[in-house]
Amino acid sequence: MSVSAFRIFPAIDLKGGQVVRLREGLMDQATVFANDPTVPAADFAKAGAQWLHIVDLDGAFAGHAVNAAAVEAILGTFTGKTQVGGGIRDMDGIERWLGLGVSRVVIGTAALKNPELVKQAARKYPNQIVVAVDAKDGMVATDGWAAVSDVTIAELANRFEDAGVAAVLFTDVGRDGLLKGVNLEATVKLAEETTLPVIASGGVADISDIEALVKAAGTTKGKLEGVITGRAIYDGRLKLEDALALAKAA
Repeated sequence: MSVSAFRIFPAIDLKGGQVVRLREGLMDQATVFANDPTVPAADFAKAGAQWLHIVDLDGAFAGHAVNAAAVEAILGTFTGKTQVGGGIRDMDGIERWLGLGVSRVVIGTAALKNPELVKQAARKYPNQIVVAVDAKDGMVATDGWAAVSDVTIAELANRFEDAGVAAVLFTDVGRDGLLKGVNLEATVKLAEETTLPVIASGGVADISDIEALVKAAGTTKGKLEGVITGRAIYDGRLKLEDALALAKAA
């Protein structure tokens, strides 16, 4: 399975209703970038973004939606497609977001602990379920990255190859929010080891990361679907319009 166009997913991570970015997935290492999440959502739409990645960080730790009101406000502002993750661990949660108009639901912890839920949801809602594979040193991290399993990223991804999921979202937790650069080697390796499209996340520093990923998307026959970027945009190190233009020209 492959995709035809490389996608840029600007990210809105929510903590206490505010837009934040974490460092290495640590909740006590959060930088607040906006009090009103609809402001960056509107800015991203104005820049031409067709997709938006939203994470309920509090929900990821609590195991259920915590920032639902903020997410719904974003959905009412952003004109493109959205994917939402964080604390979605049952069918009711999946169906609630899809019912509100979310294009894709991202499932992380439940993918490891309750794989049958993912398979059931993907059968019922094909190409609307994304499996989040968050890793520390190549091993899958769960529960808001607070716990590390003994499962490799490729092993988890391959459990869902024939399930009808839309993509695998791979985050290198050790680079997330640090502007160290994307872990291109691990991302490409995962794309080569699974038949599912892969979305890169964690560590985007500037336009050079986008260039490298777009180039890699060509060498992996389009199996790199896109990249999620947050802090680099908020810090002004990456101009979203430039990233979108580069992706469109690929």
